[in-house]
Parts: sequence; structure tokens; C-alpha cells
Amino acid sequence: MAVTNKDTKVVTGKVRFSYCHIFKPQAMEAGQDPKYSLCLLIPKSDKETLKKIQAAINAAIEAGKSKWGGKIPPNLKKPLRDGDSEKDTDDYPEYAGHYFINATSKQKPGVIDRDKQEVLDSTEVYSGCFGRVSLNFYAFDTKGNKGIAAGLNNVQKLSDGDYLGGRSSAEDDFDDEFASDDEDYMN
Repeated sequence: MAVTNKDTKVVTGKVRFSYCHIFKPQAMEAGQDPKYSLCLLIPKSDKETLKKIQAAINAAIEAGKSKWGGKIPPNLKKPLRDGDSEKDTDDYPEYAGHYFINATSKQKPGVIDRDKQEVLDSTEVYSGCFGRVSLNFYAFDTKGNKGIAAGLNNVQKLSDGDYLGGRSSAEDDFDDEFASDDEDYMN
């Protein structure tokens, strides 16, 4: 049976965004083409999303056999990774209890809010907020590396969250009461 785009496409449940570069493309390394990218932190408790992702990865593997000489390579790279075992959760506590996927695209993803209105302000969607993501899984064979990658289609922001990467909000930074300007500190 032929694998279709429908078989390799997934819309996630609620995930957390990390390394959010969805408004301006960025090169991962010097000399590489810039791409839009997003790392999704998927709770291990979200069995429904994980089941859909695994089915789409399996469909992409079947579709990829033609790229790989009709068989599945033994050291196939897969996009769904375990945050508890692949990240130092002391340095990256947000990865604990999560799987993660890095998704990229050469084209800018569509970005909407909870009400399906387009988000134009790049500060509204950031590393640490929560949302849903539309992905497409596909096979690759590049420079001897063979595997399945996640293509970034569209993003829906659902709610705010604590910033990742050490950034705090302006409201948090200036939460204290400020002394009156009546005092002259220079005299």
C-alpha cells in the first residue's frame, strides 16, 4: 500500500516550545542554509500524540525504503528522542519527563493563536510557551546519514509559559515597588 502525506502528517496535542525560530530562519551551523525551526517538548504522558507520531514515523520509514535501496538501514536516525536520557536534566530541567523533536522548514510556518488568528508579533510565540504543531515526517539520505526527519508545517500558540533560556518577563523584572522620584540620590 502506498504511503501518502496523510500517513506522515501529525498535529500534536499540547506541547512546549523550545529553541523557537519560527519568525526568522537561522542556520544551525556556519555555512548552512538558514531554516525555520522549533523543538517540541512532548510530555511522556501524552500517549495519543506519541502514538500518532510513532505511526507517522513508521509510515515515513516505509516510504523511505525506496531511498535506501529497498531496505531499512540498521543505524536509522529517528526524530523522536528521549529528554530524560539524551539531555542533562540538571542543565535542561524542562526536558525531564518529555520526549523531544526538532522540526525544521525552509518555508516560514503559518503561526496562529488559540482563536486561529494569525500571529504577526514575533514576541508572542517564544521558547517556553505552549501550543500545537503540525508536522510532516519524511525520509532522508544525506552524506551517508539516513533517517527520518520532522518537517515543520504550522504552529498554534495555546498559552504562555515561563521563558526558557534564562530570559524573564518585564513584569517579573520590575515586580517590586519603585521608590518615589522625589528623593534626590545625587545630593
